[in-house]
Amino acid sequence: MSRTIKDIMAISPIVPVMVINNVEHAVPLARALVKGGLKVLEITLRTPAALESIKRIKAEVPDAVVGAGTIINVDTLNKAIDAGAEFIVSPGTTDTMIDAALATGVPLLPGVANPSEAMRLLEKGITEMKFFPAEAAGGVPMLKSIGAPIPQISFCPTGGVSQKNVKEYFNLPNVACVGGSWMCAANLVDAENWDEITRLSIEAIALATA
Repeated sequence: MSRTIKDIMAISPIVPVMVINNVEHAVPLARALVKGGLKVLEITLRTPAALESIKRIKAEVPDAVVGAGTIINVDTLNKAIDAGAEFIVSPGTTDTMIDAALATGVPLLPGVANPSEAMRLLEKGITEMKFFPAEAAGGVPMLKSIGAPIPQISFCPTGGVSQKNVKEYFNLPNVACVGGSWMCAANLVDAENWDEITRLSIEAIALATA
């Protein structure tokens, strides 16, 4: 049976949000993250290397669950799925893009920033959402406020989540996982410091679940 987005969100407490500029870094970066326990990977479609990176990681890192982020329209949706993305993540929503995504059957994590957006997606039967940009949109207090009237929604807050606040987010009952990029920061990737990326991944899980 194929995985749902709820299944995918339950695999790892933290989803690394990866910006890959050099496709040669894709596989070693993915291996370093998976070695540290972070098996669900979001490759953002912000660089020319993104789609090829998804293909390579899927082919060479079998323990990884590879998704595509920054899905903003039907074109990026189709390109991500053609590259083999196992789930898709959007920073926000439009009816056109969401309806197209639902029609594909590929697990979807759409972005919302307030209760009205969350309610619109709930009407479409979507109960798992990305809360973005988390800190700028109100952070932990906002998620607490949304959780009171709409407890059936589970979130993956992303945007401004760091070592300093990851535990606060993960303590919330409506947070299934969080998205972050500190464990795969550009300076570490550029330096090919895979051991440090693995160490930070292990530390991140410990911080979130302590």
